[in-house]
Amino acid sequence: MTLELLVAEIRARGERELATESQKFEAEKARLLADRTQRATSLQNDLRTRAEAESRRERAQRVAAARMQSRKLEYEAQERAMNDSLGAVRTLLARFTEGDEYPEALRRMYAVATDELGKELRVSGRSEDAALLKSLAGRSFDPTPAPILGGLIAETTDGARRLTLSFDELLRLREDRVRSLLA
Repeated sequence: MTLELLVAEIRARGERELATESQKFEAEKARLLADRTQRATSLQNDLRTRAEAESRRERAQRVAAARMQSRKLEYEAQERAMNDSLGAVRTLLARFTEGDEYPEALRRMYAVATDELGKELRVSGRSEDAALLKSLAGRSFDPTPAPILGGLIAETTDGARRLTLSFDELLRLREDRVRSLLA
């Protein structure tokens, strides 16, 4: 074997190895490029899916908030209307205290109070009703005016029991029933 053949053989082997390494490099390069493309596509799809889910969630929250706000506004409107109606009831009760039937209603309230608490009691009421309550209760009438819409407040002389028959208290106790009637 001559030196030239040996050099040619080494050169041919080097070229084959270089060609093999070039093929491996190109294959690895293609595989990495395909892997990168696949990962990029996968990330894009994942981000798109997440964005759509977040968008749907946000829309659902906005719709729920809008529904809640509309319910709140509806409730507030109903409550305002109910309060206006209760105000009208108070006005009617105030007019009733100026009518001819009111003294008879006070007499009946006094009778209920004496039935419940006995004859020994203190009675108080509005300053406008002082003359009538004094004629009913006599000396057990307490002249200190009570801040009520109408009616009377009766209390045993020892202060152990109290019966409030004021229109304010009667309306407060039956407010749920009045609200259902007005609704």
